[in-house]
Amino acid sequence: MVTKAQAFDVGDYVVYPKHGVGRVIELLEQEIAGMQLELYVLRFEKERMTLRVPVSKIEAIGMRKLSSDKTLREALATLTGKPKVKRTMWSRRAQEYEAKINSGDLVSIAEVTRDLFRADDQPEQSYSERQIFEAASSRLARELAAMEKTDEPSALQKILAILNEHAPKYYAEAAVPV
Repeated sequence: MVTKAQAFDVGDYVVYPKHGVGRVIELLEQEIAGMQLELYVLRFEKERMTLRVPVSKIEAIGMRKLSSDKTLREALATLTGKPKVKRTMWSRRAQEYEAKINSGDLVSIAEVTRDLFRADDQPEQSYSERQIFEAASSRLARELAAMEKTDEPSALQKILAILNEHAPKYYAEAAVPV
């Protein structure tokens, strides 16, 4: 089978939009339903999952290399901004947050992380808010960890430190007496 130059090499970290950061562990050819296919074999350690992705489908799926340093800086800068909380029903916001997380776009994931962050002295989050926050912050931390060659807990600490440093000034603005 003749193909154009491979987009990813064995050992590369890649971002699969619906699952986050994985690593290419193998490139293989396999016959499926009578067709010869070239497949990337991806390993997602956190989920303990292996995924086979046809080379011909990577563009349609949105699979990509890790973000650039510029995109990472933009995502981390997004964390320092003012949280944007729409006044729509939670179910609608939850769908929008999930769509941003599954887009694989690092800046969109950072927006969800920022918007759903609650400092220790803030009101409790609902269970579903907490679940979406954890999904977004974990996805962001995994890509940050892969880019900075560290582990996910260290990357998550860095993200939470940024949020804890910048969030209080926005809560102070919101607490203006009536």
